[in-house]
Amino acid sequence: MSLTLADGPLSRDPAGSNYTIDGPAHRIFFPPVPRRIRAEIAGETVIDTTGARHLHETGIIPRLYVPLADVRADLLRASSTTSHCPFKGDATYRSVAIGDHLVEDALWVYDEPLPAAPWLAGHAGVYEDRFDRWFDEDDEILGHVRDPFHRVDVRSSSRHVRVTGPDGEVVAESERPLVVSETGLANRFYLPRADVRVPLTPSDTTSVCSYKGRASYWSLPGLADGAWSYEEPLDGATRLAGHVSFAGEGLTVTEI
Repeated sequence: MSLTLADGPLSRDPAGSNYTIDGPAHRIFFPPVPRRIRAEIAGETVIDTTGARHLHETGIIPRLYVPLADVRADLLRASSTTSHCPFKGDATYRSVAIGDHLVEDALWVYDEPLPAAPWLAGHAGVYEDRFDRWFDEDDEILGHVRDPFHRVDVRSSSRHVRVTGPDGEVVAESERPLVVSETGLANRFYLPRADVRVPLTPSDTTSVCSYKGRASYWSLPGLADGAWSYEEPLDGATRLAGHVSFAGEGLTVTEI
């Protein structure tokens, strides 16, 4: 995300620097993923590769590509879906069939990529969310394969942070928050649960971050899903346990 969005070096409006890039305004970068990557559908291994790559493209989040030779050919079915990219070429799609279970358009291939992107030949792009399970080496992945150019930093802070509700009431206040800096996103404050002044009611809503973990959402009086926490954060974000962040209509997070 740092490379292609916001003010990253492959974005449309990169941050200030003392150099220029001699090349097209729309940029593509295709670095390798350094480890073995596997993917399953319905308990069957569909992808098993040490040759995966991330395709970074101006204005677009990174996409995972794998060698087509490392995808189970006996499980692939041709699809009638096609698409065109002015920078990469015409794509055809492949569905995955396991018994009666069909996952439509799980992968796409540039069978004859444009001359500007010849290295796409023999690779398949992957919709990661259409697979059931992913593994980075033998560790199961939550969400998608991590982008090595994306990072999350969690830091202790003595900033005085106050969260107020629609009527100005103090929802939470702390002088010991955690500051989370995540590539391409604004800093986010996470407050100790002990510094929350209103009851939090568990919600059925969840979300997944491949860098922080699975988020549990909480409702505040009169506001659904106004807070979230990572009850079992992933490596690199373990300090988030026991902390809550806030956002939602009518909520204001202020540094005093």
